Amino acid sequence: MSHPERANPYVSHQFETATQQREASILGMWIFLATEIMFFGGLFLAYTIYYNMYTDAFKEASQHLDVMLGGINTGVLITSSLTMAMAVWAAQTSRQKLLVLFLSLTLVLAFVFLGVKAVEYMHKFHDGLVPGALFTYDSPRRDQVQLFFFIYFVMTGLHGVHILIGIGVIAAILVMAIKGKFHAQYNNPVDVTGLYWHFVDVIWIFLFPLLYLIGRYLPGAH
Repeated sequence: MSHPERANPYVSHQFETATQQREASILGMWIFLATEIMFFGGLFLAYTIYYNMYTDAFKEASQHLDVMLGGINTGVLITSSLTMAMAVWAAQTSRQKLLVLFLSLTLVLAFVFLGVKAVEYMHKFHDGLVPGALFTYDSPRRDQVQLFFFIYFVMTGLHGVHILIGIGVIAAILVMAIKGKFHAQYNNPVDVTGLYWHFVDVIWIFLFPLLYLIGRYLPGAH
């Protein structure tokens, strides 16, 4: 005997019910995010090890990061996490206009984040703090400071790539939302996109104090 929800056009053939389909999609996203957590976890571990090895140099290097711009970007991402959460709510309650609005706001905030980060990167190029041939920083701890900025560019650069991926996915979801594809009966893509975006936000919440604040304000080496 077939299940009544087999006739539901929003339930794929491999699932018995819409609930099963939703749980499977969310579980799949959590598994993906678990691999991402392990990936970034390795970078956080590397930073922690080198910070303990070269505390003075890392504290010195941290002084050259712009706390104000980093703080602005933190506020931008936290706000975008809120707008994304509101977009998920709008999809679950069939509020199409609000869904389009909140997805659009999330996209705008994502571009603001990248714009601020681009300004930060330009400052680093101007100040000669880009590792490699462009690194012109003069200090007895030059090599260790360069290591800090190598880690800084790797971690923030990879985070930026995740932002770009998020922008692409949210833009696709937005186009579908404008066409009225999402409502209370079908909103799985919005749900899993929201999970991804919250993950990207949380990673930055860890990156900001790790790179911008701990080296400046943590008691210890001088």
